[in-house]
Amino acid sequence: MENLKWQICQPDHQWKIKGFIDNEKQLFSISNDTKVVSKILEIHMFPYILEFAKNCGFEVILPSHQNYYPDLSFVSKINPEIKYAIDLKTTYRNEKNPNFCNGFTLGSHGEYFRNRESCKNIQFPYKSYSGHFCLGIIYDRVKVNELERYSLQDLQHIPSVIKNLTLFFAEKYKIASDTSGSGNTANIGSIKVIENILHERGIFAEWGEEIFDDYWMNYGRITKKEFPL
Repeated sequence: MENLKWQICQPDHQWKIKGFIDNEKQLFSISNDTKVVSKILEIHMFPYILEFAKNCGFEVILPSHQNYYPDLSFVSKINPEIKYAIDLKTTYRNEKNPNFCNGFTLGSHGEYFRNRESCKNIQFPYKSYSGHFCLGIIYDRVKVNELERYSLQDLQHIPSVIKNLTLFFAEKYKIASDTSGSGNTANIGSIKVIENILHERGIFAEWGEEIFDDYWMNYGRITKKEFPL
């Protein structure tokens, strides 16, 4: 994680990405909107992830459709039956309590999760993956003037929209919570205490992946009426 961090961060812990450039060599600041930051971070990291996978004997398969799970499928070049699901996740620290982050989703608990042979909204059937992991970044947001224009000579003085990046790599079930992650959609939510994310101390970490699977396969399907006191 440290090697990847310094590929995308400056020595002062700011993000290396400063904005975007036009063909007249004018630099424009980017927004610190979470969706914008998330997508650009993914693009920034991808060459280094690809290099890592190649050195480890894996091919990286991108999802064939938008919003398919996972973000990256690592497939062994020696034995294509060996696959790992890698989801890229980014979130920001809570400004009022920096020990917490805003949280993120860990994929759907819908059709492909319940039916492990399903190909709906997933690159390969869920059961074909040997493991499910998250490569994530937690960061501080920085307020910048999004209307500002710069020249190349200003490059070293342009503020980054995020700083103090913390990277983590964790098994999905070990950082999952027991609540949905995004309102009414069928997504698994993450825990939010940063130290617990970094050390894989989620609610299911001690119980194991089988309990995690059973809980989320049945999430929202069992009501109190089915358990009369």
